Amino acid sequence: MSLEDKLSGWTGPSSDTEKDKQDRTERMIREAINSHEPLNNCSLNVFAKGSYANNTNVRADSDVDIAVECTDVLYWKESEKGNHTPGKPYEGIWTPAKLRAELVSAMKAKFPGQVDTSGSTAIQINSSSSRVDADVVPCFSFRYYMKYGSRDGTKIFKTDGSSIVNYPIQQMDNGIAKNKATGYAYKKGARLLKRVENAMAADGTFRELPSFFMECLAYNCPDHVFSHSTWTDRLRAMLIYIWENLQGDEPDEDRWLEVNECFFLFHSDQKWSRKDGREFAKAAWNYFGFK
Repeated sequence: MSLEDKLSGWTGPSSDTEKDKQDRTERMIREAINSHEPLNNCSLNVFAKGSYANNTNVRADSDVDIAVECTDVLYWKESEKGNHTPGKPYEGIWTPAKLRAELVSAMKAKFPGQVDTSGSTAIQINSSSSRVDADVVPCFSFRYYMKYGSRDGTKIFKTDGSSIVNYPIQQMDNGIAKNKATGYAYKKGARLLKRVENAMAADGTFRELPSFFMECLAYNCPDHVFSHSTWTDRLRAMLIYIWENLQGDEPDEDRWLEVNECFFLFHSDQKWSRKDGREFAKAAWNYFGFK
């Protein structure tokens, strides 16, 4: 098999069989929620997020992330004091602890012996012969008020007392827009970087890095990088761009963003660094013997 054929094959999504397992997993989680009576009086928005929802997943990263958003409660933050006038505080029963407890009960009833609650963020459901691994993430509606306008996301309360704000809708919308702008090459390019990272990690050639980080590296490559006629040339162009533009320390301007464009890609709380990005690009370049 030629290198071009190999790389082209690596741009594809999960197999049809794997996709069936993913869809079945999501459907069963929804069934578990719908059949759990204590959740009947809670307004919920249940949706897939992450690489499965955004169609950037590959076989080795085929787990399913399902957000369960309680819309009865709206948490908020303002960029500057005075951007938002608070309303009446919520006085209902749906606290972070209550939502998590009921979801744990719902999952255990549907998937007995297969639910892992040891994580601080997600409720993990282990895979079976007909399902993939799944993370069920309890969260609440969140709104960030800026000087002009606002943006909606979700707020996740971890069991260690900390919290995380996510913007899954923005991630999906931005990914779709970039995919169209690149002639539907961006998501294939994101999958390709993930497959390259998986291959190098499996071979012991390079350390394992998060799948989402690979997706963000591809997203920050300008559209023209994806305009080459072959996947060999597109990969070369992505690796060159990543390597050249992640030299040095984080700049004050023109900083790289996550796919949601709501957070900077590099900061002190991230699981990755600029060094990880450029070292990945160098390792991948050498892995394929590019000159």
